Amino acid sequence: MTPGPELWTDRLHLRRWTAADLRPFAALNADPEVMEYFPSTLSTEEVRVFIERVEAAFEDRGFSWWAVDTRHDGDFVGMVGLGRVGADYPFGPAVETGWRLARTAWGQGYAVEAARAALTYGFTALDLEEIVAFTTVANRRSRAVMDRLGMSHDPADDFDHPHLAAGHPLRPHVLYRLDRRRWVAGGGTGEAADRPR
Repeated sequence: MTPGPELWTDRLHLRRWTAADLRPFAALNADPEVMEYFPSTLSTEEVRVFIERVEAAFEDRGFSWWAVDTRHDGDFVGMVGLGRVGADYPFGPAVETGWRLARTAWGQGYAVEAARAALTYGFTALDLEEIVAFTTVANRRSRAVMDRLGMSHDPADDFDHPHLAAGHPLRPHVLYRLDRRRWVAGGGTGEAADRPR
């Protein structure tokens, strides 16, 4: 499998990770507001291990979570990409899209723009039939991104996260889906390219 490429959008650069990303990504994952809908913030060591796993996934299967910079100044703003979901989830195995951006990058449409690039890569280069997204019920910001991406939500698909204990406030999750047919019918709204424009 060829390792995943860089992706470019009008405003963003999705790329592989470097050692320089550890510090800003660790700061992002230590921010309680960014991590509001995750079980906990992450330590620098946990972030380092996460980045190593992401890079290994790129090498093994050609896709994972890209680091994201703004094109106008090269600032690191977070991660967006595609991840593998295991059979321990009620809808797995599957491929998901997701995002985690610094608070300074919120409200600018970056999550939608970068996720469209990831969706384009998934449906074209990877030939996927469906891509999903999920989050805890209360995460209205992420759910709004899923809506803007054209993903559909059926309450019958909602589930309890298998890695969170019964009674945990974040355990109830919503599932959104987007299949290739609907993506094509919508005009393939991704803005990815295989080189800078």
